[in-house]
Amino acid sequence: PHFLFNTLALIGQLIETNSPQAASIHAALIQYLRAAMPQMRQKGSGKLGQQVELSRAYLKIMQARMGDRLSISVDMPSELTCAEFPSMMLQTLVENSIKHGLEPKLAGGHIHIQAKVVANDLEVEVSDDGVGFDMHADDGIGLSNIRERLNMLYGEKAQLIIEIPQEGGTKVSILLPYLAQQKA
Repeated sequence: PHFLFNTLALIGQLIETNSPQAASIHAALIQYLRAAMPQMRQKGSGKLGQQVELSRAYLKIMQARMGDRLSISVDMPSELTCAEFPSMMLQTLVENSIKHGLEPKLAGGHIHIQAKVVANDLEVEVSDDGVGFDMHADDGIGLSNIRERLNMLYGEKAQLIIEIPQEGGTKVSILLPYLAQQKA
């Protein structure tokens, strides 16, 4: 709800000062909501490509809010767009990167989303060059929910891995069995 209210307030402010940017954010919000609503109702897995598009729409809105303080890159081979991936997990990682990594950093930073197959597993990672992760703190609600859902869906075959790269920031990966879906 905070994200939605903040975005609507930003659109309202920009209508008066920069109507083309307000229209762009409005379009991104509609894209985000169209992608998010069906996924919020899903209990199991969706397609990785859908999850990435949802995150792209969210990040487009965040770029409008943060301006030059946020840059983004996505590295996902096209053959992985139909891979099974639990709904809203990638979004949670991206939101955490913004909220805990980049928003607190005065200069902002970069978020990189990467998906690849390692052996027979799908690895989806979100990394940022933000303020870093406190390894002594609790996971929080988002990461705890991801761990719980991964355990329910895949048992010991899936993992949530949190790393602190030497160069700083945070890298969070979800590793799960790679199950390609047929294109619909």
